[in-house]
Amino acid sequence: MNNGKTVVLIIEDSPIIRLGAIELVRSAGYEALEARNADEAIRLLESRADIDLVFTDVQMPGNMDGIRLSHYIRDRWPPVRIMLASGMNILEESSLPEGSRFFAKPYSDHAIADMMAQMLSETTPQPPSQPG
Repeated sequence: MNNGKTVVLIIEDSPIIRLGAIELVRSAGYEALEARNADEAIRLLESRADIDLVFTDVQMPGNMDGIRLSHYIRDRWPPVRIMLASGMNILEESSLPEGSRFFAKPYSDHAIADMMAQMLSETTPQPPSQPG
């Protein structure tokens, strides 16, 4: 149970950046969960049904980078909103799942908080329709 708060999962391998993102999310009034890589994030997503938004780094150790993880999340948990950030890559929107947003690091905390609020107020994304 999430005590009525919106839940944001932060996936970041750098402890300092992760702590900053957690503080940002909590300051915006959301509950923050944390994972160091895609494997930890997937375990959290499988164990909780209340994660509303994922904010993930692109480059991280493990089996999946943030781009691959974001597509996995879109396919498996379509209602979850997705934000990505990277200090190394500027991504084309076409490489990201539909409805996700990208921020280059260093990012503005204000811009991240505003985008989280905007994305969380939008209608829940729907899975792509299957050809019939």
